Amino acid sequence: MRGQCFIGQDIDADVSAECDVCIVGSGAGGSVLAAKLVESGLKVIMVEEGGYFTRETFSQNEGDAYFNLYQDRGTRASADVAITILQGRSAGGGTTVNWTSCFRTPDRILRHWESRFGVEGLTSETLAPHFAAVEERLGIQTWPLERANANNRILVEGCRALGWEVSPMRRNVRGCADTGSCGMGCPAGAKQSMHRTYLQDALDLGLTLYCDVRADRFLWEGRRVTRLRCSVLERESGRPTGRSLEVKARVFVSSCGAINGPGLLLRSGLSGRGRVGRRTMIHPVVALPAVFEHEVSSFYGAPQSVGSHQFVDRGPDRVGYFMESAPIHPVLGSLAFSQFGRAQGAFMAKLPNTGVVLALGVDGLLPEEEGGRVSLREDGRTRFDYPVGPPLQEMFREAHKAVARLEFAAGAKEVLPLHVDPLVLRSVDDVPLLDTREYGALKHGIFSAHQMGGCAMGVDLEESVVDSTLRYHGLDNLFVVDGSVFPTALGVNPSESIYGLAHWGYPFVAARV
Repeated sequence: MRGQCFIGQDIDADVSAECDVCIVGSGAGGSVLAAKLVESGLKVIMVEEGGYFTRETFSQNEGDAYFNLYQDRGTRASADVAITILQGRSAGGGTTVNWTSCFRTPDRILRHWESRFGVEGLTSETLAPHFAAVEERLGIQTWPLERANANNRILVEGCRALGWEVSPMRRNVRGCADTGSCGMGCPAGAKQSMHRTYLQDALDLGLTLYCDVRADRFLWEGRRVTRLRCSVLERESGRPTGRSLEVKARVFVSSCGAINGPGLLLRSGLSGRGRVGRRTMIHPVVALPAVFEHEVSSFYGAPQSVGSHQFVDRGPDRVGYFMESAPIHPVLGSLAFSQFGRAQGAFMAKLPNTGVVLALGVDGLLPEEEGGRVSLREDGRTRFDYPVGPPLQEMFREAHKAVARLEFAAGAKEVLPLHVDPLVLRSVDDVPLLDTREYGALKHGIFSAHQMGGCAMGVDLEESVVDSTLRYHGLDNLFVVDGSVFPTALGVNPSESIYGLAHWGYPFVAARV
C-alpha cells in the first residue's frame, strides 16, 4: 500500500485523522522511526512544518535554498543575534541540507552519559547493529582522500605539516558528482538524505505525510497525550491559512529537533519540571577564512571530507574542539564575513582563492557548562539563549590560534579572523596578535549547524526529560526521538548518532501502541 503526501496548498478544509503513531518532524530521527513503524504494519501519520522538495525542485540558487530549506529562511539566530544557527526545514529536515559527514557516537561520550546522567542501554556494543543497518541503507562509506577538494586539502596539509591527527570522513552518498551543493539540496540525487531513503521507504509502505503543517501543541489528559493540534501554513509567507489538522493517535513522537521540539512541548504545557529546553548544546563554531595564491574554489567538491580531532579532549577543565573544512558559496561567505564597503568587496573578490577551516566546540562536558536554553516568546515562538562564558571564550581564543597556524602551515598568504575589530594575519609570526582581540558573544562570528539537547535523557527526574527508552517522564505515550535527547554535545557531526538512536529506539515506541 503506497502512502500519501499532502502539501499545504492542497488542504482546503479542516482535517481530522487517526493513526497508531503520529510523528512530528521528518528529519534524521522521525524518518528512520517512521520507516521501521510502517514496515511493522502500523498506521503512521507524519507532520512536517517545511515544504516537500526533491531533486527535481531543488534550486541551486542560494537565496531560494535558504528560503525553502532552512529554519527562519536561513536567518535563525540566538536571541542576542550573536550566534548564526543553520538548521533544516523541509521534508527530510536537516538531512536535506547537511554536508553528509557521518560518525558513530564516540564511546567516551556514551560512557560519560552513563556515569554522569544515568543513561542506560546506550553503549557502543548495543548500538553497533543499529549503526550497521543505517550505514548499509544510506551508503555510508569513507570518502577517498584523493578526492578531497582544495579546501579540504588545506586541513590535510596543515595538520600533516604540524604533526596533528587528520583523517578522511565517512559520507552518506552514492554516486556523488562533487557539485558542492549539499547545503542547497543535492541536484544529483546522490546524497542519501531522508527524503530519498527512509522517508521514501515509509511513503512506499503507507505513511501519510503532511507538509507545510506546523504542530502547535499536544493535548493531554492524565498520563496520556490524546491529540496533536496543527496549523496549515501558506508556504510563501509562512503564515497560517486558517485551516487546521488534528491527529488522534495511540502514541505520539516529537522528532522536530533541539529548538522546535522543546518549543512544541512548552506550548503544550509540558515543562518536564523545568528541564525542557535546558542544556541545549550547539557545537559552537568559529571560522577562519584564509587566502591562498592558488585557486581553492571551495564552493565545488565534497564540502566536508576530512577532519581533525587533535584537540577534541583538552583535559577535564577545558572545552575541546574538532576541526573541519566548510564550503564558501557567495551568499554564505558574505554573511559570515559581514564587513562593510570596501572591506566586504575586497573579501568577496578573493573568494575563489579563499578556504575556510572551522573549529567546533564540544560543549556540555564541563560541570559548569549548562549550554543554552529554549523558551517561548509571548506569541508562542521559540527563543534561544546561549551564554558564552569563560570556558568557551578560552576555547575560541586557542582555536583561533591553532587554526591560523594550520592554515599558514598549508601555505596561506593571509588569514582573516571574523572579529568585529578586523585583523589581518600575514604570516605565522602574526598569530600572537590574536591575543589582542576579545572573544565571546558579538566579538566575532559564531555559528552552529549542530543543535542537541533540550530534552535530555536519563533516570534522574530533576535532570532529564525522557527516560532511557526515550519516553517523556510522566506520560505513557509520548516519546522524543531526535538529537534533543543527547545530554551533551557529541564531539562529532550528529546525523548518524540520530539515525542510530531512532533505529535503536523503534521497539520502545512500537511496544506502546
